[in-house]
Amino acid sequence: MTGAPARRRGRPPRTESADTRDRILAAAREEFSERGYEKTSVRGIAKAAGVDSALVHHYFGTKEQVFAAAIEVAFAPALNAPDALADGPLEGVGERLARFVFGVWENPTTRTPLLAIVRSAVNNETAAAVFRRLIASQLLRRIAAQLDLPDAELRAELAAAQLVGCAMLRYVIKVEPLASADLEQIIARVAPVVQGHLTGA
Repeated sequence: MTGAPARRRGRPPRTESADTRDRILAAAREEFSERGYEKTSVRGIAKAAGVDSALVHHYFGTKEQVFAAAIEVAFAPALNAPDALADGPLEGVGERLARFVFGVWENPTTRTPLLAIVRSAVNNETAAAVFRRLIASQLLRRIAAQLDLPDAELRAELAAAQLVGCAMLRYVIKVEPLASADLEQIIARVAPVVQGHLTGA
């Protein structure tokens, strides 16, 4: 008699640990994307991953910790934004950062998990707190460190607010004409504002 394999209980052998952890993360991203933070449960993630819920707790802890691990992986492409600042002269940093951020959103592969993250963060304070910590520690502070200017953290936050606000209107809320405007036109208008936040007087 055949059927779906039974979920494994307890800890897997060491050789299977990485695969199991990756499978749980993939299931978590899918669950959070489809159901949002509030309606996702550790039990549901475990079921989707084909493991016992004890394994989810073993690898990640609470639901909040699972969410943090899942969005860090999904958000990883955006965390390369500080490199865009360093790759060229300071006077072109606004355009480079804008082009990089919109490039992440334009790519369907990276846009889908970002949409899930943003929607969860908007609708749930716990998810929002996790998202804020990730943004602050791994993105904004790194951007600020690249600037070496007064009020660097505030500059980085203002630039991020400009770009995130545009991304929300274009990709999440889909306000016209921004949602269907030519990307180059958007970058041409937004980049000088971002530049001003980052390096202006």
